[in-house]
Amino acid sequence: MTTQSSATAPLPTARAALPWVTTAARLVLAGVLIVAGWSKMGAPALSIEAVKAYQLLPTAVAEIVGYVLPILEIVIGLLLVVGLLTRMAAIVTAVLMCAFIVGIASAWARGLNIDCGCFGGGGALPPGQKANYLPEILRDVGFLALAAWVAVRPPGRLALDSALGLTPVAEEDQSPYRDASDEDDDPEAHEERNREKDD
Repeated sequence: MTTQSSATAPLPTARAALPWVTTAARLVLAGVLIVAGWSKMGAPALSIEAVKAYQLLPTAVAEIVGYVLPILEIVIGLLLVVGLLTRMAAIVTAVLMCAFIVGIASAWARGLNIDCGCFGGGGALPPGQKANYLPEILRDVGFLALAAWVAVRPPGRLALDSALGLTPVAEEDQSPYRDASDEDDDPEAHEERNREKDD
């Protein structure tokens, strides 16, 4: 029975690496969001113009989104860097990526020739310059996949969620440092304790 359980359990090395994968995904998303938000902060008028260019929102709403989006991106990026409220931050990131994908795909389908405005700029492209939407959509799909991973397996290593005890009980094995409680999930440790009891 013990041998069968050990054979079907995840390899300790692979299992220990998963939280670091989450950490890497967190930092990639954080970098993207902070750079995107910061590039828009210095030119709010361009951010508003970029949102209006999609022709999906009323003017008043587009202006609000143009002002708020850069701030939201930076805040969510910082939360991901430190690993605080990680699942919520990842879910918001996933929602943003879905919105970006839908917006870009909609512009493509309607024949609009605009800069996506993802990292500053935005608005209609000058004559002779053609928008290339497919790479932008594929990029955001990749970011969406990273956000989904972080949302499913938060918070990763080096996260304030773990240090502050905000990690769900089922995910305590992802605390910043491995401790004695991790041995409860280690099949080799179970087997060793069973042998000691038999002796």
